[in-house]
Amino acid sequence: MGKLDGMVAVISGAGQGIGQGIALALASEGASVAVLGRTEAKLVATCELLRGRGVKAEPFVLDVLDTERIPALVEQIAERFGGIDILVNNAYTGCYGPLLSLSDEQFRKGFDSGPFAAFAFMKAAHPYLKENGGGVIVNLVTSAMVRWDLSTYGAYAAAKSALRALTRAAADEWGRDGIRVNAVAPHAVSPAYARWQDARPEEAAEFRASIPLGYVGDCEQDIGRAVAMLCGPDARYLTGATVPLDGGQANFG
Repeated sequence: MGKLDGMVAVISGAGQGIGQGIALALASEGASVAVLGRTEAKLVATCELLRGRGVKAEPFVLDVLDTERIPALVEQIAERFGGIDILVNNAYTGCYGPLLSLSDEQFRKGFDSGPFAAFAFMKAAHPYLKENGGGVIVNLVTSAMVRWDLSTYGAYAAAKSALRALTRAAADEWGRDGIRVNAVAPHAVSPAYARWQDARPEEAAEFRASIPLGYVGDCEQDIGRAVAMLCGPDARYLTGATVPLDGGQANFG
């Protein structure tokens, strides 16, 4: 018996990397999963892995920049699965670089795919989470928000800081509905991290050395399992928090 048996999770950006790792961890605890992302082939592959763990899983193609589609898709998922208990806002399409190198459109894109998309998902999922006696929302943010040097990370950190504030506000307002809302700030060997590590091995080695535990997390075992804990009964009194899943590197203070 898993701690999430009978629950339904909606996870954006679940076709690979951290989103897939979270999906696998929740499935291992018995949750059915709606797998959202832009690339159908990746979603289908993730669903096959999840079904291999004995749960229901279905793919839903969505670019979170298309926020107008989100309410109807959430309704479709709730009808298909019989409700929604867990929402994980993982997808993000933003930009990096010195502030003066970024266009207004590039800067705005991080907000559209981050806090604006998360807000659309959260509003659409709220009645289903409340109806089922209270549910869980987990928003993915970043330790770049508290980085000692924000050079080239400004747009990313700004969008994620907005999402962190949204997380806290929703926790305050929706706690009476039995809905818990938390954020996690992960480091994990995602495809993007792996590409960066291959392209800049010396820089990547310095980055790993700055992590007290000495390694970058695994998408399922280090990030997914922690999110599964946050979604389960063991964390029933935790809401409004930002949980660093970064091996002790950041100081959220």
